[in-house]
Amino acid sequence: MGNPIAVSTEPLQTTVPSPSDPPSPAGGGAGPGAARDHLWMHFTRMSSYAQAPVPTIVRGEGVHVFDDRGRRYIDGLAGLFVVQAGHGRAELAEAAAAQARELAFFPVWSYAHPPAVELAERLAHHAPGDLNKVFFTTGGGEAVETAWKLAKQYHRLTGGTGRYKVISRAVAYHGTPHGALSITGLPALRAPFEPLVPGAHKVPNTNIYRAPIHGDDPEAFGRWAADRIEEQILFEGPETVAAVFLEPVQNAGGCFPPPPGYFARVREICDRYGVLLVSDEVICAFGRLGTMFACDKFGYVPDIITCAKGMTSGYSPIGAAIVSDRIAEPFFREDNVFAHGYTFGGHPVSAAVALANLDLFEREGLNRHVLEKEADFRATLERLLDLPIVGDVRGDGFFYGIELVKDRATKETFTEEECERVLYGFLSGALFEAGLYCRADDRGDPVVQLAPPLISDQAVFDEIEQILRSVLTKAWSML
Repeated sequence: MGNPIAVSTEPLQTTVPSPSDPPSPAGGGAGPGAARDHLWMHFTRMSSYAQAPVPTIVRGEGVHVFDDRGRRYIDGLAGLFVVQAGHGRAELAEAAAAQARELAFFPVWSYAHPPAVELAERLAHHAPGDLNKVFFTTGGGEAVETAWKLAKQYHRLTGGTGRYKVISRAVAYHGTPHGALSITGLPALRAPFEPLVPGAHKVPNTNIYRAPIHGDDPEAFGRWAADRIEEQILFEGPETVAAVFLEPVQNAGGCFPPPPGYFARVREICDRYGVLLVSDEVICAFGRLGTMFACDKFGYVPDIITCAKGMTSGYSPIGAAIVSDRIAEPFFREDNVFAHGYTFGGHPVSAAVALANLDLFEREGLNRHVLEKEADFRATLERLLDLPIVGDVRGDGFFYGIELVKDRATKETFTEEECERVLYGFLSGALFEAGLYCRADDRGDPVVQLAPPLISDQAVFDEIEQILRSVLTKAWSML
């Protein structure tokens, strides 16, 4: 899993203009300094803006966003792995407006409305196997929270009253609610909020670049990593374990794809011990890897899929837990109730936008486009392997991480001081100033993450590579 280094809570990708720059308005008529004075930004060291204006994005078009200075940037992160169809899609905005005029809001608490019904049907159609029941949330963390609660109650309804524990992977990120944060495998994110929900346990992830064993044999490494899940289940006692939560391609740490045979082995282990397999596809679903659901790409059928982000291409918030008929069945018997819900889950406007987004996917063949272009994206990023600071390029589809090292031969990583100085003190701001919005991150080992909108083509890939090459060359000189 690599040498642990401190997790920074700096802006994931931003730039802090010098104090001499004129303050920037926050947009919409807000005065200078309003963002700094009143907007509490997420995962952000707010003191960074004590004397500097907050970078403010005011417009998006295609694969680009524009700030209040009129500067253009490639959105190399699709917002936050969200804007699959690109910015400025009028049909998605129009779908929201049309639904708001018809029915702006009604909850799905004992009542239905047409957009939620139709969207649930469409999602069930795309999901593999018998995953036919859709429980809507407003985001990914809520979907993960839902899946854990649902897994615990499912076991209670079917006689497994002692099953409450979950297993997830080291360095993995699964959200910020207390339950989802417990499943998250990033100690520095968990520490300020402990004690968390008990029963969350961690196993090794699939970072073959830093594999402790079988690093030259992906299939053997995958078997070894999957077997650690069985080992943890047996250590805890199968009668106590409710579910295993895994991302198809793990996000935190820099895009760890599964080795060959990994998920087939995990599915076998979960079935053997009666443990539910949850595929956390908050990032990987809706075309990010070239399939509607990422589990299809890797050939496994989970018991629950959690998803969000790309369902609407970010034009309105929504999330969901998609559940197999087998797991849902006891909840549909007698007087049983899943006593869980969210006011805005399945919001009619968000559901209408999601339907329009799925229509757009089909009409424009976005999944097919990713499958056709993913090898080109990889090949373009792999050009950077000639730089001494680039240790590894890994990922799948339009979802890649570039791991940065001090020594290619030994894979030596940065110290905490070097991460602070080079990654956050220079790299994040320099990439943004050069015209690329992406993510410089050290949750695990230092990486740059890229996940451009699914409409991106070779010209976009080339521009991303050129910006990275220039800025990473300068970063190397700082070491």
